[in-house]
Amino acid sequence: MLTTYVKISWRNLIRAKGYAFINLAGLVVGMAASVMIFLWIQSELQFDRFYPKADRIYQIYNRDAFNGEPMVWGSTPPPLAPELKATFPDIEGATRYAPLTLLLSEKDKNVNARGAFADPDFLEIFDFPVISGNKKQLLKETNGIVITRKLAESFFGTQDVIGKTIQMDHKDNFMVQGVIENLPQNSQFNGVDYLLPWSYFVKPGWATMEWNSNNYLTFVALRKGVSEALVNQKIKKVTANHLKGAIDNVANREIFLHPASKWHLYSKVENGRLVDGGIVTVRLFGIIAAFILLIACVNFVNLSTARSEKRAKEVGVRKVAGAPKGSLVLQFITESVMLAFIAGLGATLAIFALTPAFSNLVGKRLSPGFDSPYFWLSAVGFVLFTGLLAGSYPAFFLSSFQPAKVLKGIYKQGNAAFSPRKGLVVLQFSFAIILIISTLVIRNQIDYGQQRDNGYDKNNLLITVLAGQLEENYQLVCRELIASGAVVSATKSMGPAMCLNTRQWGVAFPGSVETDKNVEFDLFGADQNFVKTTGVTLLEGREIDIAGFPTDSTAIVLNETAVKAMRLKNAVGMVVNYQNIDWHVVGVVKDFIYESPYAPVKPAIISGPGGAIPHQWLSMRLNPKNTVAENLKKAEVVFKKFNPGYPFEYSFADDSYKARFAQEQLTGTLTGIFTGLAIFISCLGLFGLAAYTAQQRTKEIGVRKVLGASVTSVIALLTNDFVKLILISFCIAAPIGWYAMQQWLLDFDYRITIGPGVFVITVLSSLLIVILTVSFQAIKAALMNPVKSLRSE
Repeated sequence: MLTTYVKISWRNLIRAKGYAFINLAGLVVGMAASVMIFLWIQSELQFDRFYPKADRIYQIYNRDAFNGEPMVWGSTPPPLAPELKATFPDIEGATRYAPLTLLLSEKDKNVNARGAFADPDFLEIFDFPVISGNKKQLLKETNGIVITRKLAESFFGTQDVIGKTIQMDHKDNFMVQGVIENLPQNSQFNGVDYLLPWSYFVKPGWATMEWNSNNYLTFVALRKGVSEALVNQKIKKVTANHLKGAIDNVANREIFLHPASKWHLYSKVENGRLVDGGIVTVRLFGIIAAFILLIACVNFVNLSTARSEKRAKEVGVRKVAGAPKGSLVLQFITESVMLAFIAGLGATLAIFALTPAFSNLVGKRLSPGFDSPYFWLSAVGFVLFTGLLAGSYPAFFLSSFQPAKVLKGIYKQGNAAFSPRKGLVVLQFSFAIILIISTLVIRNQIDYGQQRDNGYDKNNLLITVLAGQLEENYQLVCRELIASGAVVSATKSMGPAMCLNTRQWGVAFPGSVETDKNVEFDLFGADQNFVKTTGVTLLEGREIDIAGFPTDSTAIVLNETAVKAMRLKNAVGMVVNYQNIDWHVVGVVKDFIYESPYAPVKPAIISGPGGAIPHQWLSMRLNPKNTVAENLKKAEVVFKKFNPGYPFEYSFADDSYKARFAQEQLTGTLTGIFTGLAIFISCLGLFGLAAYTAQQRTKEIGVRKVLGASVTSVIALLTNDFVKLILISFCIAAPIGWYAMQQWLLDFDYRITIGPGVFVITVLSSLLIVILTVSFQAIKAALMNPVKSLRSE
């Protein structure tokens, strides 16, 4: 019986090639697009969840209140990890983690590579695969190093490297004691090529053991069966107890556990809790994937019911012959599932062809897993689900025809003001219109952020680290760079210029009260030429210049927001105290953007080099009279002269600034692509419906033309109904799209207002798309010779 159903289904598909093609094209695009989105969602949801102990791994976060505002941050004091492991039996392991980039050397190979200092428990907690070496002994010896397979093969050409030596910054030698598998891309540790023991980090004095120093990450693994809530209750006051006397108010200071499953997607702080973040984007695209698949299924439903008159006599004959309703339902379901399976094959080919390009677009190596039986089982389930979703309503609708009516030829669907088919068209285009609104709002928000005045000149601003011999030869390097004509000015700082260097609390200033010590200031560094090099606008006083004013080692420059936070009327000349140092204000600069372009500018202090944090970054303004390539070539000669064993590596400030828009741009690009696909699928269905509508009304059009109707009026007759449906769709979708995008915009402090322009563009573009789609069939029907359409009469 099933074989018969399949044969009949195949014949019906061959007989109605146009109908089959439209449905197949819509289903192929819908299924392929949905699967591509699901692949991306899967990669996002699997982030940091593949560790064998993932359900027991946590990062320690701090929580406190400053000026009544709850704050959360992920850096913790160095003594915290050993304290937690020693004091709380519920904690199986604890490790500190400090990422860094150092120069690795082996013979004539010199590479700046990302690595980290960590405790021995790090490898026990995360359980990365160890290719060689004694896992129990790794990171215990001060001069031992653990490297990844990629680094081992890059340096030595083999994985068999135990006992070989790697030099760090042309100073200390480390013996390779272990090789681990490359850290995967769906891990926050991706890109780390080596691990160094924490005991070495302490040796040169890089790491302190102060409880009021929050500079490192702390990870813990709980024992099996231990409750997260219970451990949170036990540990929450650990740092507060150690900070009594070191800071003024510890009443609100707490630590808490943040699970590995939420590290990647839950980073937004709200009321002192990590509640949202990337998960919002994941949910958005999950909804888009469902919309696209549903739109493709709606096409099938609409076209199947539109063809009902052609199938009506078939149903009548089979019912008279004794076919029960159930067998007819099964017949029509078989047709939809067969079509879905054919579409599934097409979608699989599309996924295979497009996955590399889509991976490049999203910046991830996505893999459908064609070699996995789970993929094919999931694919079969997905195809069956799609076939049943698309075919259920048409199956029950068609099988419900009464044979007495259809065999007498009196069956007619009617032209009701509103029918299920029209309702589905409205639903379909409502989804598409919501996506159009979303795309426009996201694009406008990105443009709004990009057009915001960043407060400095990001072009031709080169940034590098003062590595090796550069720091001790800093003045000579600057002089030679300027003499070579490569740069016109340079300054050094605590971190990359125009990026947040560090933060400072406990700042005292004239007129400050106790609560002002809770105000957070963002801290930068400079020695001279900061204004000239970065292009920020000096509003009052002068910039820091230790060459002209030796006392400027303890000079500071404030931004406008810092002046407001300190309530200073005449800031220049005032004394500000922090880090137990009296700093004198020498200037005020206009606010500049150094974090998200969508966030408000915070109070910032640019300090001279007399503080506790060393200035190890160099920012250079390239000579505009030369090409960038010429400047880089000249600069490289100078750097190689003073630092021959180090590669010349640098970054551009404008590239760093562009990177701050990356997430929103990716969201906008993906939304635009999938909106286009949704519109394409909707238009396919609309094209098919227009064809069947024109065919159904052929004789009516002939009569109208004989009675003198113009071609224009016939075209208007056939398009009016669809235009009305689109306007109804817009009325439904516009408030939904507005609300959804309004909620999305709440994540941005600096954001647009959704104006009427978005909706005007949406409705006009929707109408244009529909009219262009329908007009081909409408014009074709309007130009038909009425003699042919009325011949049978």
